[in-house]
Amino acid sequence: MTENIVLNIDSLLLARIRRMAATKGWSEEQTLAHLLEHGLFACEAELAARFDESDADALQAAIAALEQIQDDPGFANIGRVESGGGIDATEAAPAAWPPAPARPAGC
Repeated sequence: MTENIVLNIDSLLLARIRRMAATKGWSEEQTLAHLLEHGLFACEAELAARFDESDADALQAAIAALEQIQDDPGFANIGRVESGGGIDATEAAPAAWPPAPARPAGC
């Protein structure tokens, strides 16, 4: 179903829309639909990244609870095999072959 909407668009904005349509080889209607869809995606992404009050309160409560946990030196050893008589997990992993090329600094 198609609806017609009359928009009062600034002449500079309309020129930009027409230039985009010409560049892409699209009709003005296709271009407007594309721009509206992508603009809505961008705006919706901004909204999705925000917490409402109940989410923010739940997150704060979870962080506060985690901050109350005492330091446990054994926590860092979860999933590791003791090297006393057994195979150390770091020694058991085969080296990559061929070796990966070195990355330039700053990457």
